[in-house]
Amino acid sequence: MWHHVKVEGDVVNMACCARHGVLLSKSCNFRARQRLLFPHIGSSQRWSEAQGLRTSSDSNSQPNQKYCIDLVRKRDYDGFVCSLLAPEVSRRSSLALRAFNVELAQVKDSVSQKTIGLMRMQFWKAAIEEIYRDEAPLQPISTELWKAVRKHALTKRWLLRIITEREKDMDDRAYRNLQELEAYSENTQSSMLYLLLECLGVKNVHADHAASHIGKAQGIVTCLRAVPYHSSRRKVYLPMDVCMLHGASQEDFIRGSQEQKVRDVIYDIASQAHIHLEHVVLEDFLQKMRRADFDVFHPSLRNRNPLIAVQLYLRSWKKTY
Repeated sequence: MWHHVKVEGDVVNMACCARHGVLLSKSCNFRARQRLLFPHIGSSQRWSEAQGLRTSSDSNSQPNQKYCIDLVRKRDYDGFVCSLLAPEVSRRSSLALRAFNVELAQVKDSVSQKTIGLMRMQFWKAAIEEIYRDEAPLQPISTELWKAVRKHALTKRWLLRIITEREKDMDDRAYRNLQELEAYSENTQSSMLYLLLECLGVKNVHADHAASHIGKAQGIVTCLRAVPYHSSRRKVYLPMDVCMLHGASQEDFIRGSQEQKVRDVIYDIASQAHIHLEHVVLEDFLQKMRRADFDVFHPSLRNRNPLIAVQLYLRSWKKTY
C-alpha cells in the first residue's frame, strides 16, 4: 500500500511539472523523476557516477559505457554483435545509439500508464535538445549519446524522428495496413541505421537507400518475432488489412492458433520483409519461419542462431550485407 502511494506521489509531482512546461527544470524533484522515468536504473551510485562524465577523464566514464553495453547485450543481441564488428572508432557510439533505441523501445511494455510513457518520451525529446546545446542530462545513455553526437556530428532529425514515432506508438493499437507498419519501421529502424552510417563516416545516397530497405525489413521481422510475446499479453499488432484478407481474428493469435489462415497472414507479412532486402540477421529468421511452415508460434523460432556472430563476421570480412 505504501509503495502504491509513493508511486502515485511521483506521478502527481511530475504531472505538475509537465503542466507548467518545466519537466526537466531544477524545480522538479530529481529523485522522483529518476525513480519514475527510469525504474531499471535503481542505483543512485550509477547516477552519481554519470554526473561526473562530462568533466572526467575517459576512464572515469566507463560505468556509463558498461551500462549501455549490458543493456544492448541483454535486449538487442543481434545489434550487440553488429556493434562489436564495427570499427573501433565508431564502436562506442554505435552501442550508445543502440542503447538509446532499446531504451525507447521498452518504454511501451515497461510502464503501467500511458501518461508515464509519454513523460519518458518527453524527457528524451528534451534530452536531445540539451545534447545539441552541449548540456546533456546526467543519465548514462544520454551522456554516451552526447559523446557520439560530438564525435560524429550526428543528425538531430533522425534522433527526434525515432522518439516521435515511438511516442505515437504508445496508442497501443494494431497497424491498419502493411504500409503503416513500413512507415513505422522507416521512422524507427531506418533512422537508426542512418545514424549508424554517420558513425562510420558514410554519406552516400546508395547506402541510405539500402539502409531504408533494411530498416523496413527489420521492423517487419521484429513485429513478427514479437507475436508470441504480445499474444501472451492478449495484444495483437499485426496489420489489420492482412488479417482481414485471410479471415484471421485477433483471438486466433491470442490463443496461439496454428490454422492455415494464421500461417497465411504470417506468410504475407514475411514476404513483404523479404522483398525489401535479404540481410543475414533478418534472412536467418525468415528462413527459420519458412521451415516452420510460417507457424509463428513454433518453438524453433525462439532459439537464437548460435552461428550468427560467425555469419556476421564473414559478411563483414567480405564487405557484403
